[in-house]
Amino acid sequence: MEFVLLLVVGAAAGFLATRMMNLQTDIPTTIAIGVGGAIIGGLVIRTLVELTGWMAGFVGAVLGALVLIWVWRTYLRRR
Repeated sequence: MEFVLLLVVGAAAGFLATRMMNLQTDIPTTIAIGVGGAIIGGLVIRTLVELTGWMAGFVGAVLGALVLIWVWRTYLRRR
């Protein structure tokens, strides 16, 4: 069940993050960015989730996805 929740939250976070960063990607890439962001954000903001609930986890997932997009654009994109 947690895996399905990770995919749903990751898809939503990836969608928001790619739109905020003006990045056009296909659906699997958007989901992968969101899931990666959810993992990064979840690790960093675990304490806030315990204190404030699921909304902090969603915010962390979006922030993590934004960081992941920034790293990809800055260091990993083929020129």
